[in-house]
Amino acid sequence: MNPYESGDQKNIPAVLLYVFSHFSDGTERVLMIHRDSKERPGDFHAGKWNGLGGKCEREESYVETAARELREESTLDIPNTEFHFLGFLQFPNFKPKKSEDWSCMLFWAEVDERTARTVPPSVNEGSLHWIEKSKLTDLNLWDGDRDFIPYVVAKKPFTGCTWYVDGKAVRSEIRLLS
Repeated sequence: MNPYESGDQKNIPAVLLYVFSHFSDGTERVLMIHRDSKERPGDFHAGKWNGLGGKCEREESYVETAARELREESTLDIPNTEFHFLGFLQFPNFKPKKSEDWSCMLFWAEVDERTARTVPPSVNEGSLHWIEKSKLTDLNLWDGDRDFIPYVVAKKPFTGCTWYVDGKAVRSEIRLLS
Protein backbone atom coordinates (compact mmCIF):
# COMPACT_ATOMS: atom_id res chain seq x y z
CA MET A 1 0.00 0.00 0.00
CA ASN A 2 1.37 3.41 -0.87
CA PRO A 3 1.83 6.07 1.86
CA TYR A 4 -1.20 8.10 0.74
CA GLU A 5 -3.53 5.09 0.91
CA SER A 6 -2.20 4.09 4.31
CA GLY A 7 -2.53 7.65 5.64
CA ASP A 8 1.19 7.90 6.42
CA GLN A 9 1.57 10.81 3.97
CA LYS A 10 -0.95 13.56 3.12
CA ASN A 11 -1.28 15.63 -0.03
CA ILE A 12 -2.52 19.16 0.67
CA PRO A 13 -4.26 20.90 -2.27
CA ALA A 14 -3.51 24.62 -2.25
CA VAL A 15 -3.43 27.71 -4.45
CA LEU A 16 -1.15 30.65 -5.08
CA LEU A 17 -2.55 33.76 -6.70
CA TYR A 18 -0.50 36.63 -8.10
CA VAL A 19 -2.42 39.86 -8.62
CA PHE A 20 -0.91 42.44 -10.99
CA SER A 21 -1.65 46.15 -11.32
CA HIS A 22 -0.29 48.94 -13.53
CA PHE A 23 0.44 52.02 -11.43
CA SER A 24 0.40 55.61 -12.69
CA ASP A 25 4.17 55.88 -12.15
CA GLY A 26 4.60 53.45 -15.06
CA THR A 27 5.42 50.37 -12.98
CA GLU A 28 3.63 47.05 -13.02
CA ARG A 29 3.43 45.63 -9.53
CA VAL A 30 2.45 42.35 -7.91
CA LEU A 31 0.57 42.03 -4.63
CA MET A 32 2.66 40.09 -2.12
CA ILE A 33 2.18 39.22 1.52
CA HIS A 34 5.07 39.47 3.96
CA ARG A 35 4.45 36.86 6.64
CA ASP A 36 5.45 39.17 9.49
CA SER A 37 2.34 38.94 11.68
CA LYS A 38 2.83 38.87 15.45
CA GLU A 39 -0.64 37.26 15.66
CA ARG A 40 0.65 33.98 14.24
CA PRO A 41 3.42 32.62 16.46
CA GLY A 42 5.03 29.54 14.95
CA ASP A 43 3.91 30.44 11.40
CA PHE A 44 5.64 27.99 9.04
CA HIS A 45 6.07 30.84 6.53
CA ALA A 46 7.27 33.45 9.08
CA GLY A 47 9.51 36.07 7.50
CA LYS A 48 8.86 34.89 3.94
CA TRP A 49 7.19 36.80 1.12
CA ASN A 50 4.52 34.91 -0.80
CA GLY A 51 1.81 35.34 -3.36
CA LEU A 52 -1.63 35.15 -1.78
CA GLY A 53 -3.30 31.81 -1.30
CA GLY A 54 -3.71 28.83 0.92
CA LYS A 55 -5.22 25.42 1.39
CA CYS A 56 -8.37 24.24 -0.34
CA GLU A 57 -11.40 23.56 1.84
CA ARG A 58 -13.39 20.34 1.48
CA GLU A 59 -15.42 20.26 -1.77
CA GLU A 60 -13.91 23.58 -2.92
CA SER A 61 -12.34 23.89 -6.38
CA TYR A 62 -8.93 25.47 -6.88
CA VAL A 63 -10.55 28.55 -8.44
CA GLU A 64 -13.03 28.87 -5.57
CA THR A 65 -10.14 28.59 -3.13
CA ALA A 66 -8.24 31.33 -4.95
CA ALA A 67 -11.25 33.68 -4.78
CA ARG A 68 -11.84 32.95 -1.07
CA GLU A 69 -8.18 33.30 -0.11
CA LEU A 70 -7.90 36.55 -2.05
CA ARG A 71 -10.89 38.01 -0.17
CA GLU A 72 -9.58 36.77 3.19
CA GLU A 73 -6.01 37.96 2.67
CA SER A 74 -6.54 41.24 0.80
CA THR A 75 -10.27 42.12 0.85
CA LEU A 76 -10.18 42.10 -2.98
CA ASP A 77 -13.28 40.49 -4.45
CA ILE A 78 -12.45 39.59 -8.03
CA PRO A 79 -14.80 37.32 -9.98
CA ASN A 80 -13.08 33.99 -10.42
CA THR A 81 -13.71 34.28 -14.16
CA GLU A 82 -10.88 36.86 -14.06
CA PHE A 83 -8.35 34.27 -12.80
CA HIS A 84 -5.96 32.97 -15.45
CA PHE A 85 -4.20 29.63 -15.14
CA LEU A 86 -0.50 30.13 -14.42
CA GLY A 87 0.86 26.78 -13.34
CA PHE A 88 0.91 23.73 -11.17
CA LEU A 89 3.62 23.03 -8.58
CA GLN A 90 4.36 20.10 -6.32
CA PHE A 91 6.28 20.33 -3.07
CA PRO A 92 6.96 16.77 -1.85
CA ASN A 93 7.28 16.48 1.92
CA PHE A 94 7.11 20.30 2.22
CA LYS A 95 6.07 19.98 5.87
CA PRO A 96 7.91 16.83 6.98
CA LYS A 97 6.84 17.06 10.63
CA LYS A 98 3.24 16.76 9.45
CA SER A 99 4.06 14.29 6.63
CA GLU A 100 2.58 16.77 4.13
CA ASP A 101 3.19 17.10 0.42
CA TRP A 102 1.68 20.25 -1.11
CA SER A 103 0.16 20.50 -4.60
CA CYS A 104 -0.43 24.09 -5.67
CA MET A 105 -2.47 25.44 -8.56
CA LEU A 106 -1.29 28.91 -9.55
CA PHE A 107 -3.34 31.72 -11.07
CA TRP A 108 -2.86 35.35 -11.97
CA ALA A 109 -5.32 38.22 -12.12
CA GLU A 110 -5.18 41.93 -12.79
CA VAL A 111 -6.80 44.94 -11.12
CA ASP A 112 -6.69 48.63 -11.90
CA GLU A 113 -4.71 51.01 -9.69
CA ARG A 114 -7.82 52.39 -7.97
CA THR A 115 -8.79 48.88 -6.89
CA ALA A 116 -5.19 48.09 -5.92
CA ARG A 117 -5.15 51.05 -3.55
CA THR A 118 -8.11 49.60 -1.59
CA VAL A 119 -5.95 46.74 -0.30
CA PRO A 120 -5.32 47.18 3.44
CA PRO A 121 -1.71 47.53 4.64
CA SER A 122 -1.97 44.36 6.72
CA VAL A 123 -4.15 41.37 7.61
CA ASN A 124 -3.83 38.78 10.36
CA GLU A 125 -1.27 36.78 8.32
CA GLY A 126 1.06 39.69 7.56
CA SER A 127 1.59 42.95 5.72
CA LEU A 128 0.53 43.49 2.11
CA HIS A 129 2.71 45.26 -0.44
CA TRP A 130 2.56 46.06 -4.14
CA ILE A 131 6.06 45.09 -5.30
CA GLU A 132 7.55 46.08 -8.65
CA LYS A 133 7.87 42.99 -10.85
CA SER A 134 11.60 43.53 -11.29
CA LYS A 135 12.14 43.45 -7.50
CA LEU A 136 10.31 40.23 -6.62
CA THR A 137 13.45 38.12 -6.49
CA ASP A 138 15.06 40.63 -4.08
CA LEU A 139 12.54 39.55 -1.42
CA ASN A 140 13.03 36.84 1.21
CA LEU A 141 11.19 34.20 -0.82
CA TRP A 142 11.23 30.45 -0.33
CA ASP A 143 14.37 29.25 -2.17
CA GLY A 144 12.41 27.34 -4.81
CA ASP A 145 10.20 30.33 -5.62
CA ARG A 146 13.15 32.00 -7.35
CA ASP A 147 12.99 29.25 -9.99
CA PHE A 148 9.38 29.93 -11.00
CA ILE A 149 8.95 33.68 -10.29
CA PRO A 150 10.32 34.61 -13.76
CA TYR A 151 7.41 32.65 -15.30
CA VAL A 152 4.97 34.37 -12.93
CA VAL A 153 6.28 37.80 -13.98
CA ALA A 154 6.03 36.84 -17.67
CA LYS A 155 2.55 35.30 -17.09
CA LYS A 156 3.74 32.17 -18.92
CA PRO A 157 2.16 28.89 -17.77
CA PHE A 158 4.54 26.37 -16.25
CA THR A 159 4.67 23.24 -14.16
CA GLY A 160 7.21 21.90 -11.77
CA CYS A 161 8.31 20.39 -8.54
CA THR A 162 10.59 21.62 -5.76
CA TRP A 163 12.01 19.38 -3.06
CA TYR A 164 12.89 20.89 0.32
CA VAL A 165 15.01 19.51 3.15
CA ASP A 166 15.07 21.46 6.41
CA GLY A 167 13.43 24.46 4.74
CA LYS A 168 16.00 24.67 1.94
CA ALA A 169 15.34 23.79 -1.70
CA VAL A 170 17.59 20.88 -2.66
CA ARG A 171 16.20 20.29 -6.14
CA SER A 172 13.83 22.07 -8.48
CA GLU A 173 12.42 21.16 -11.89
CA ILE A 174 10.39 23.88 -13.57
CA ARG A 175 9.35 23.83 -17.19
CA LEU A 176 7.37 26.10 -19.42
CA LEU A 177 4.10 24.74 -20.79
CA SER A 178 3.58 25.27 -24.49
